[in-house]
Amino acid sequence: MSARKDRDGGRSDRGGSRRHNGLDMDQRHPVLTPLTMPQAERLVRLAEAAVAERGFSMRYDGAGALVAAGDDDSPVGDTPSAGLANLARTVSGLPRQQWRSAVAAHFDQMLPPGERPMVPEDLENELHLRLVCAATIDRGWTDRVPEFVPGVLIAPATCTGRAVAMHFDLDSLGVPWEEITRMGLANLRRLEDNVELVQDPGGDGAEVAMLTGGMFTASRALVLDTVLRESLRIENPPYGCLVAMPARDMLLIHVVRDQTVVSAFGMLLRLANCFFADSPGPVSPHVYYVTGNEWQQVTDYRTGTAQLQARGRFSETLRRLDSEAGGLSHVV
Repeated sequence: MSARKDRDGGRSDRGGSRRHNGLDMDQRHPVLTPLTMPQAERLVRLAEAAVAERGFSMRYDGAGALVAAGDDDSPVGDTPSAGLANLARTVSGLPRQQWRSAVAAHFDQMLPPGERPMVPEDLENELHLRLVCAATIDRGWTDRVPEFVPGVLIAPATCTGRAVAMHFDLDSLGVPWEEITRMGLANLRRLEDNVELVQDPGGDGAEVAMLTGGMFTASRALVLDTVLRESLRIENPPYGCLVAMPARDMLLIHVVRDQTVVSAFGMLLRLANCFFADSPGPVSPHVYYVTGNEWQQVTDYRTGTAQLQARGRFSETLRRLDSEAGGLSHVV
């Protein structure tokens, strides 16, 4: 877990604001969060230098990405771009002296413009399914793969060294979607999780399981039954679970048992918001109620702040717990 966040999803204090030539040095960049404006400028310089060293003619577009540039440095339309948002989140947790090597390692994995990721020969053992935030994917690709929950896509993916390549050109894999799904889910089930149990600092006993371990940890939400059975030692929980998958390397689960579901929801909400905002590979800021194979989104951000959506099966479960506990504090 990043040292910038505590287990309750909070951020460490930064102290007073610093100013230089009238500029607030601590002002966050509007796109390359969580970097400050000066930090974002440095990242852009390092990124432009790194792509130039690798033979790519690209320039920063002012909106969070490097885009192909012509001889006169003007943007070239209809060409791939390289977003810097994930890289910004990566370097934000590193000492300044490690930024250059981190940027270099990031762009070492970059494919030449127009080149597709290599398809491994052993798809049976190397192909996974990956959950990815639809907002981070080029719109021309999003209609090629199915949606898991609103705003989250399921993409075939393979490991390429320390990186993960997503294959939106399904024809390049040479097998139908049914086979892609079978192999991808089977390989997700073979992965293992690191589990840390985090308790509510308020002390009512609420507990959230924080699962980490790799680039596909959040994607193991697709095989939640296996995760519950093998990592949390529980099968078919009668009241269901609250689940969040804020970033690619994290899965948060609260197994609903009693009235602590209220505090656990608050914990999940804070953690999901924090890690979705600051971690590389953001997936979803939402909390979901899961029973069997049914996923119900129970958070709503349309007003600008998180609101609980206690409807359907989640509402029924809260009412059931309410009657059994003799009074549960919630809004239905």
